[in-house]
Amino acid sequence: MTIFKGSGVAAVTPFKDGKVDFDSYGPLLDWLVDEGSDAIISCGTTGEVSTLTQAEQMDTIRFAVERVAGRVPLVAGAGNNETAVAVKNAELAQEAGADALLVVTPYYNKASRRGLIEHFTAVAHATDLPVILYSVPSRTGVNIAPDVCEELSGIPNIAGIKEASGDISQVAEIARRTSANDFDLWSGNDDMVVPLMSLGGAGVISTVANIIPRETHDMCAAWLGGDAAKARDLQLWMKPLVDAVFMEVNPIPIKAALHLMGRIPYEYRLPMCPMEEGNFAKLKALMAGYHLL
Repeated sequence: MTIFKGSGVAAVTPFKDGKVDFDSYGPLLDWLVDEGSDAIISCGTTGEVSTLTQAEQMDTIRFAVERVAGRVPLVAGAGNNETAVAVKNAELAQEAGADALLVVTPYYNKASRRGLIEHFTAVAHATDLPVILYSVPSRTGVNIAPDVCEELSGIPNIAGIKEASGDISQVAEIARRTSANDFDLWSGNDDMVVPLMSLGGAGVISTVANIIPRETHDMCAAWLGGDAAKARDLQLWMKPLVDAVFMEVNPIPIKAALHLMGRIPYEYRLPMCPMEEGNFAKLKALMAGYHLL
């Protein structure tokens, strides 16, 4: 049931003149795969999915499926705060050829414990694809507690969780409660990949891998290959860069970084907007120190 082990990149969605810029998106996806990424996630948080129409979202997923062409698994963002829309997204993403789904907790309207379970169960029952739960309470206001993970892990096609709570104690409890089931954990925090993998995690769904895909892959591969020292060293090496790409709300800095690398236009959809000038200068200086420019 494991969808991938290692580094899955939560790819940005480039825009140009207010539209999805497929001319930039295609080469970006090729580069991410060529640099060793173990999976591509299309239309996640970093992909600004919340500003895409459903038609744009599915066009973007379909394009990514065709471009990646089976070289690595293609995971499609399908979450929504309305269960019926999330169900439809799951059905459409499966039709588009995605290999798996990433489904975030309902945001703004939130949900009770039972509501969360019923929400994810409805999405899972609507598709044959593996489903990755996505817990990011800092953005959604909703946490997926360990006991909820334990119950959901019993659903055959719920394959694991992208855990972005930042609470390593919670991660450990999720790992303990789901160890008897076929259920994987991926870090949703780029500065906690090695700690999470030390608890049995399968890798990361990463933002920073948009600009350092090779190193993020190598960090995960080192841990999985038994080289804990190398994995630790890469985790610590990238820490200042991780901090920089989260100095403003994601995906603002990571898109600025990719623009500085000449890979995408410097364009967002409101309420996302360009970086503050001072932060942009700090990001550029740091990237230069990492020899990324």
